[in-house]
Amino acid sequence: MIKANILIESLPYIREFYGKTFVIKYGGAAQVDEALKNNFAQDVVLMNFIGIRTIVVHGGGPKISETMKRMGKEPTFVDGQRVTDRETMDIVEMVLGGLVNKEIVSLINNHGGKAVGLCGKDGSLIQAKKKLLKKGMQSDDETIDIGLVGEVEKVNPGILNTLEKDGFIPVISPIGVRKTGEALNINADYVASAIAASLKAEKLILLTDVPGIKNAEGKVLSTLNKLDIQEMIGEGVISGGMLPKVQACIQALQAGVSKTHIVDGRVPHCLLLEIFTKEGIGTEIIA
Repeated sequence: MIKANILIESLPYIREFYGKTFVIKYGGAAQVDEALKNNFAQDVVLMNFIGIRTIVVHGGGPKISETMKRMGKEPTFVDGQRVTDRETMDIVEMVLGGLVNKEIVSLINNHGGKAVGLCGKDGSLIQAKKKLLKKGMQSDDETIDIGLVGEVEKVNPGILNTLEKDGFIPVISPIGVRKTGEALNINADYVASAIAASLKAEKLILLTDVPGIKNAEGKVLSTLNKLDIQEMIGEGVISGGMLPKVQACIQALQAGVSKTHIVDGRVPHCLLLEIFTKEGIGTEIIA
């Protein structure tokens, strides 16, 4: 009876989300732990089979750093951003576009899905421009050149629409391309946000290694709006690695994405629990 109730509880959500597009940023423990990797792939395949169009965007920072060290190159970071010279960019493309991307594609396909690996170069999917960091907060402060690091300028979703129409699951590595044809390394949260925005997706879901967004007392908040987020950033409650995630969510909402979610990827089947249950398990951010 418990199993039947779980299925009945999910029915309204299955009905509501049929034919809608979900963009999922895949990273953290869910991308490392073998059991969680299989849980993630099963969730994605199940969503696809019941008519939800799923797109996966992945990171792979730890794997890049590990490969760099094995090749005798020490990773360097400025404000959490990887300094990316040409040699590092070659490693980034090799690790993200090859090793990590194809592992995720194989995982989904092994569970009965039809995944296809892409990067921003494919079908001119992600057009990017070079990102410069400022030393301070003022407009005239000195900028720091961190190499071949980019930000999304434009997403051309044609290739995604074609693949989705035929039931394929696009798996995207966050590599963009400049007008000159040069590859740029981009933060995966922002790539997922831009892709969700370009498709006017129903949901943007970011998998993390925390239970959700916590208030000053340490309690996980199930729902927040843009105003709440701005207040929490101002008070310093949201900071560090959570900042780019909430900024990615806000940008997606402003571009017409219906809802965004920050979910604990360490919880088995976290996607199904967040999407198909009344309580959910993470923090949803709404407009």
